[in-house]
Amino acid sequence: MTNKNKGDQTSSSIEKFILHLHPPKIDSRAIKYNRTFGLGGICALLFIILSLTGLILRFSYIPTVEHAYDSILGLKNNTVFGQFIRNLHHLSAKLMVLASFLHLIRVYFSQSIFQKRAENWIYGLLLFFLVLASSFTGYLLPWDQLAYWAVTVITQIIEYIPMIGHPIANMVRGSETVDGNTLLNFYTLHTGIIPLFFIFLMSMHFWLVRKAGGVAVPKQEEKQKVDVMPHLVSKEIMIASILIAGLFLISVFYHAPLLEQANPLKSPNPSKAPWYFLGAQELLLHLHPFFSAIIIPFSAGLFFLGLPYFKYTNINIGVWFNSPLGKRICIQSSILAFIFTFILIYILDHFLHFDLWLSTWPSWISTGLIPFLLYVIPVAAYLLFWNKKHKADRTELIMACTSILISSYISMLLISLFLRGEGMLMIF
Repeated sequence: MTNKNKGDQTSSSIEKFILHLHPPKIDSRAIKYNRTFGLGGICALLFIILSLTGLILRFSYIPTVEHAYDSILGLKNNTVFGQFIRNLHHLSAKLMVLASFLHLIRVYFSQSIFQKRAENWIYGLLLFFLVLASSFTGYLLPWDQLAYWAVTVITQIIEYIPMIGHPIANMVRGSETVDGNTLLNFYTLHTGIIPLFFIFLMSMHFWLVRKAGGVAVPKQEEKQKVDVMPHLVSKEIMIASILIAGLFLISVFYHAPLLEQANPLKSPNPSKAPWYFLGAQELLLHLHPFFSAIIIPFSAGLFFLGLPYFKYTNINIGVWFNSPLGKRICIQSSILAFIFTFILIYILDHFLHFDLWLSTWPSWISTGLIPFLLYVIPVAAYLLFWNKKHKADRTELIMACTSILISSYISMLLISLFLRGEGMLMIF
């Protein structure tokens, strides 16, 4: 067989693989960068990078309390390109959390979760959960002070769930405290179980996107179709190249954090959860565990799961924010929720001490219901104002609620990340 024939066969195989992922032709509007920002493809590429770098790291890592930290030091100091691989893995994991979060936001606000796409929204939420679970389980593996106490904080938050909190926390840890059992559990989940689930769900996710006709775009009588090759594939290659080059360049100069070896007897001050869970930790500072660990998380979870199935008055699939009024209400709601959350937390920290003023009241009222209502009542009044004054319909109001939830969590996360010092006190 000549080299030319071999080249033709290789090219044909690559083309068949690409056309297995994409239809031969696609709506020209779907390949515009500001339609999807390439976030879905970026997440898939990051998973591949994480899988490859993770496999390399496995050769040096020993998942025991006695050797985990030293194996990281050995990787850093004695392995050729060891620090670079760890940096690349660490950066990709952080970017994966951010990219998958932005991808969910993009899909929702472009109204791409309804009708035949509703099932895929659920798969997307499950994939996001797996991204967080993978990042969380990988967080402990270096077995340094940062990792040990971050995992300790999160498992202690789980314990606040009444009746079932302690059993769940003990199941996650593998014991009463974070120890060698926890490390082995997290290593098994991080390197084996979670990636298998991720591959299955990601395959289903891509298949359902293809089944639904690709990227959701607004309805249009005359559709201009273009060939996937080269119009879409060339853009995917360009974005992938830029992402890989950027990650490689940053990984040369960036150093993944590694503190001193984990010491269960020496707690850092403050002890903080992993950065993406800091909003939950901040919430726990101000609300009774019944609200911060049960009512709010489960209500928010059910809300996001139910988004495709609520009764809407008007749906424009593929239209960003559904309407001009929807865009306006979402932007204003996000800004106001961010500011209001910050102001309320500052007031609760410095002026409103309901736990002292109402010490004779049940704690679930003084530190739970009252602060909860301080947030919910103004938000409800704000949504009512949009409904009465601007005639916002149910679709636009639900989008506003989504914007408020997301923006409020981001506000709490940033407060905990940048403004909490020793004793988790505000630094100003």
